[in-house]
Amino acid sequence: MANYARSFLRLLEALERLPGIGPRSAERIAFHLLRVPKEQAQQLAQSIRETREGLTFCEVCFNLTESARCEICQDASRDPSILCVVEEPKDVLAIEKTGVFRGLYHVLMGAVAPLDGIGPELLKIDELRRRIAEGTVQEVVIATDADKDGETTAAYLGKLLASHDGLRVTRLALGLPLGSHLEYADHATLARALEGRRAL
Repeated sequence: MANYARSFLRLLEALERLPGIGPRSAERIAFHLLRVPKEQAQQLAQSIRETREGLTFCEVCFNLTESARCEICQDASRDPSILCVVEEPKDVLAIEKTGVFRGLYHVLMGAVAPLDGIGPELLKIDELRRRIAEGTVQEVVIATDADKDGETTAAYLGKLLASHDGLRVTRLALGLPLGSHLEYADHATLARALEGRRAL
């Protein structure tokens, strides 16, 4: 390591800060970037810059967007009476790939994780309550991960939303393995979980 140029060491440090990238993976990626044509490396850098500067969170649902509202929130063909609550924007993509859900979304931007110091007040739960208070939503589908934090979040939301008269609160059906994340579920399993959702 000590023999590497300073700029290369800075690249390694930056890569190691990415989730799931350790020292060896960072080294492999860095050497790969040195081997590809210069234009390809510059294209990657430009894509990262444009994504970081051009993307923001939807003012309604907190999905990723390049404008004030995401394409899903702007789509008049979606059913506004059904709201699917997910942890992260990547979960919206996972559910959209099934082609089954035609309602709207609400992204919490995380999950309740007391051991990590993440309480409900750090999530987009107040915003969810405000959307429900508008009176359009008739069903909330809680589609948090099937791991400990996802289940804790689902239980919290279930209790919180139980006081809303006429609001149906459902949870994704069995079929998702315990401890699993939505982004890794195959489309067929996720579609069945959506179609077979149960009351919470």
